Amino acid sequence: MSSVKVLDDIYWVGAVDWDVRTFHGFTYSTHRGTTYNSYLIVDDKIALVDSVYAPFAAEMMARIREVVPPEKIDYVIANHVETDHSGSIAEVLKHAPKAKVVGTARCKQGLSKHYFGDWDFQVVKTGDEIEFGKRKLKFIEAPMLHWPDSMFTYIEKDALLMPNDAFGQHIATSKRFNDEIDENSLMVEAGKYYANILWPLSSLVIKKIEEVQKQEIKISMIAPSHGVIWRSTPMKIVEAYLRWAKGESEKRVLVVYDTMWGSTEKMARAIVDGISSANVEAKVYRIPSSDRGDIIGDLLEAKGILVGSSTINNGILPTLAPLLEDLKGLKPRGKISAAFGSYGWAGGSIKVIEESLRQAGMEIASPSMSVNWVPNKEEIQKCYEFGKSFAAKIASS
Repeated sequence: MSSVKVLDDIYWVGAVDWDVRTFHGFTYSTHRGTTYNSYLIVDDKIALVDSVYAPFAAEMMARIREVVPPEKIDYVIANHVETDHSGSIAEVLKHAPKAKVVGTARCKQGLSKHYFGDWDFQVVKTGDEIEFGKRKLKFIEAPMLHWPDSMFTYIEKDALLMPNDAFGQHIATSKRFNDEIDENSLMVEAGKYYANILWPLSSLVIKKIEEVQKQEIKISMIAPSHGVIWRSTPMKIVEAYLRWAKGESEKRVLVVYDTMWGSTEKMARAIVDGISSANVEAKVYRIPSSDRGDIIGDLLEAKGILVGSSTINNGILPTLAPLLEDLKGLKPRGKISAAFGSYGWAGGSIKVIEESLRQAGMEIASPSMSVNWVPNKEEIQKCYEFGKSFAAKIASS
């Protein structure tokens, strides 16, 4: 794949990773692969905005050479320290020894600890600019979106925002722009990306977007560092981020469970029937055969979640623990939840699930639903009514 013209004298020179299937230490599934986007700006001076994951350095360098000799690069802009975006900076600087690295103060600290390079570094903060000729690069600090060092790079002449991880998606494709791929798949991956990475930072997302809006920064294109470039209707993803950050959702329920000998599964199916009878959409996931990254992505726009488990050792089946730990860390906004499950000689799973849901900041819809041993006909009916009642709470929320 060759370099791709984004705008006059601005080129995509990144890399497509068709094979990656997990991210962030196996916590996030990437069924569609990903891209590592890097952008080359050619003017009186030349800048490379972000680099790529180290195994793809040779691809990036080859694409840069299609446009300019690498030794002519004057600046390497580091919007973010994480190695999927900074891993090739050292390789770039081998070929561009006069280049200056640009980033926030925390970026300088982070890059030093990652690569131990004695690089010429220019620290920038919000409002700082670098003139290139016809263009100026303007920098906007975005701490904790999603690392302390993060920043956005903006070109006023083109109304082009390069926000690194913000507004990205994990999609591997030979196309570079949002209007060239299926919009439904794109928004699913954009939502999953937000839910699995940015959800706990929602208050900061709102604050940063409102800050940019107050500055009346015009945005005609958004070029993130993962996925495709938002060339058509770029504000659609900004509006989606605001909606997700505020916890707006649809009248939908996720039923997530695991079962030992089938009793909790019988409960789950009756509960789903009850939800459906109230004309509320339900989606069922059994752990561990369902991917928890997908579950978290679906929860982004669902109002409710029911979590079920058999009891073992006075607690939950261990297969459910990773999902509950994720939820405690991500702290989804505005969700209604409850627990259900079966037990033998002693209970315990309900208590563990409810405590995890509370720690995740969710509202607990009481009472939860438990059954001793195998649910009989009357208990199946109670599960049905439990689902119906929970759906009514969702419908009226």
